[in-house]
Amino acid sequence: MAERTLRGARLGGQSFEDERGIEFAARQQVGYRCPQGHEFEITMSIEAEVPAVWECPRCGLEAESTSGIEREVKAEKPQRTHWDMLLERRSEKELEEILTERLELLRGGEIGPAHLHRANARKRKAASKTS
Repeated sequence: MAERTLRGARLGGQSFEDERGIEFAARQQVGYRCPQGHEFEITMSIEAEVPAVWECPRCGLEAESTSGIEREVKAEKPQRTHWDMLLERRSEKELEEILTERLELLRGGEIGPAHLHRANARKRKAASKTS
């Protein structure tokens, strides 16, 4: 079995290309420090846009740049509630009219859960028999 193993190079583990005649891209070292005090450097291209934060390789917290790059503060829209969206479509007066109309239909047994209709129908039958 030992005779059947591949001899020579480790497959995939080693490149046979040499670095002669290759010109590497210009690089820069960017330093970061996390809230727990871990300091580390990342190698980046000179042309790359350097981010203000980077994940700390030790603890996973957001580390800030030590070279003074500030985070961009994004303008956040205020959160819209269901009520806000409803008021974009209808006025409060219209909503009150719709509510009144729907409550009358519900109380009259025309809409709503079936168990409410049965109870209302019995009450109406009992009231009509006594009068």
